[in-house]
Amino acid sequence: MKNSEVRIQYIYHSGFIVETAQNILVFDYYRGTVKLNNAGNKKVFVFSSHEHADHFTPQIFEWQKERPDIHYILSSDICIRQRNDNIKLLSPYEETAIDNVNIRTFGSTDLGVSFLVNCDGIDVFHAGDLNWWYWWGESPEEIANAEKLFKEEIAKIKGLNIDLAFFPIDPRLEHNDRVGADYFIKEITPKVLIPMHFADNPATAEKYADSMKHSPTRIVALTKRGQEILLFG
Repeated sequence: MKNSEVRIQYIYHSGFIVETAQNILVFDYYRGTVKLNNAGNKKVFVFSSHEHADHFTPQIFEWQKERPDIHYILSSDICIRQRNDNIKLLSPYEETAIDNVNIRTFGSTDLGVSFLVNCDGIDVFHAGDLNWWYWWGESPEEIANAEKLFKEEIAKIKGLNIDLAFFPIDPRLEHNDRVGADYFIKEITPKVLIPMHFADNPATAEKYADSMKHSPTRIVALTKRGQEILLFG
């Protein structure tokens, strides 16, 4: 892999592996296949944005058996018994650095945190459950509050460089499934956005990518488990 290349593999739902020149980042795994035995000398970092069962599973701690040098960066709402040195619990708006990986957390409009990770010259944002949760059928007050909370959070991120973003396109929001991503792109303009949080409805991500062919942000829909793409090479 060239220094400028980034390999992204889709695991499932909001779970992805991002492989850079020196590091492997695993985001929000809870189901699927992750193989770390071919990581070589690359350092492995595992991120969990919050405790919801579709974003976190204690199974990730089993990976220490084959990679004792692994690092875990978890949202502080996740309750765990282990308190090993390789586990960091972060609340929103905290920063930490591990070796050459710099991590900032932002808030969520649901639970936990979102992550901004810089390593090997690439800025990667994983939204977790940060989204404009515009639920059909809610009261006007609830809808207005959801919009307010989301836009306030995006304002805290605005102005930062983001090369690669993972962002929810949730089919349960029906015709509102894209409003959060559209606003995120308008305000932040990441170079690449990969839709997530669509579970077993990949058509949602594919439809969004197809509709955004002329966007300043490149939309990449990864919808098959294990599917990979090389970017920035």
